[in-house]
Parts: sequence; structure tokens; C-alpha cells
Amino acid sequence: MRHANRVITNPQDFWRITLATEGDRKTDPADALHVAQVTLFRTDLRKVTAEDQSTILRLLTERLNDLVNERTRTINRLHAVLRDLLPGGAPIRLSADKAASLMKGIRPVTATDSCRRNIARDLPADLRRHDRQVRDNEAQMRDALAASRTSLMSLPGLGTVLAAKVLGHIGDISRFPTEHHFASYVGSAPLDASSGKNVRQRLNTGGSRALNSALHIIAICQICDVGRGQEYYLRKIAEGKTPAEARRALKRPLSHVVYRIRKRDQRTQLATAA
Repeated sequence: MRHANRVITNPQDFWRITLATEGDRKTDPADALHVAQVTLFRTDLRKVTAEDQSTILRLLTERLNDLVNERTRTINRLHAVLRDLLPGGAPIRLSADKAASLMKGIRPVTATDSCRRNIARDLPADLRRHDRQVRDNEAQMRDALAASRTSLMSLPGLGTVLAAKVLGHIGDISRFPTEHHFASYVGSAPLDASSGKNVRQRLNTGGSRALNSALHIIAICQICDVGRGQEYYLRKIAEGKTPAEARRALKRPLSHVVYRIRKRDQRTQLATAA
């Protein structure tokens, strides 16, 4: 593209020149135009595709997180109120039925205690509603996982919720050219921090934290059970790594396995559709 008397071949150069000629005035229409113009230079951008089952799984897992957080807040409110109504408060593992049973024996002495009891009476109903919503959400997840025809749950350490989270956040696996690109995206690949002759790597704290968290849970489950994951972990411990370092090391091969399973599933689905 030609700008004034200069031929521009670098998209970043075009971006800087365009901003400079407009006096660095930033507006939404100008930004949209600049992005469209820079995009013309790029041939490696991922094509926009229609939303599929992975989007449904991501929405369901995000909804589940909201429901679980709200349920936790409700239980905390119950504990706070019952602590002022019962000697010693309520037990740690509190359910709606246990809370309702405890409140049957409460005899308020003051108007303040009567107010606390009235508030506490509403909370078990809220807790039951959250429990029902969580069960319904997990049932929808199972249906969505079945529709995705994934074999990811064959990997030890993955249940319904975790598999839905992984699939939902990966999306189209073809956007990652190799398993190493995928490992970098999920933060399981260390970053190069070499300087001169000093060659070293440091922990990658970037990438998708949702997928990194999922890999961490899978790693913990595999470390606790006899299998290849535990063998790999113990081998790293024998090499002198700390438990935390060995867990982080295990996440790298796990990300490779997840990538390969998703690639295989996608190939199977495309062959079936054809």
C-alpha cells in the first residue's frame, strides 16, 4: 500500500503513520478503519467461524461458576446469622436441610434475634434453589458433552465439569498450528529468559488461566492415582525438582495430550460430516 510517497509493507508502520497523520486523535470509527486497513496485510489470521458446541460448553461453565459463587455466599450468610443465634454457630458442612432443622430449635429472646431468625428462614430456600440450578446446569453440560462427541474424558482426571471447561475454552483446536503453540497458549510452556551465555527459563504466568487451572487440577488428580502421570511426577522429584516444579512440569505433557485428543476428535467429526 502506498502512503504519500512511501510504499508501506509492514502493518505496524501503516498503523503508526495513519495515527500520526490524524494527530493521534482516537475515535471508534477511526480505530475500526485502521484495524480493517491493517488486516488487509495479514494472511495468517484465523477465519471467523460460526459458534458451535464449544461455545455452549463455555457458557455453561461460566454459568456454573456464577451459581457456585452465589451458593457459597448464601452459605456464608447463613453461617453469619446462625452464629449469633446458636451457641457455637452452625457446623462447617451446612446444607439447606441441616440449616432448617437447626432453626426449629431457635427461640428468640429479643426483637433483634427475631429479625435474625426471619432472615435465616429465607436463606435455606435460596440455598435449595442454587442446588437445583447447579444440578440442572450439570445435566445440560452432560448433554452438551454428548453432542460434542468428545473422547477427552478418557484422560484420567477429567470429569464432566472439567471436560466442559477445557472444551469450552479451547474452541476450534485448528487455530493452534502445533501442540507447542497450544502449550504456550495455556501457559504450560516456560518462557525463555536467557541473557548472553546464561541460558535459563522462567515460569509462564500468562496464557489462558482457565485452561491452566484445568491442567493443574488434572495434574493433581493424576499425581494422586497410580498411572503415567504419577510416574512422570515421581521421576521429576527424583531428578531433584520440588513438588511445585514437578507439578508444573507435568502440565506440559498433559497439554500435549489434550491437544492430540482434540485434533483426533476434530478429524473424526469432519470425516463423519463428510
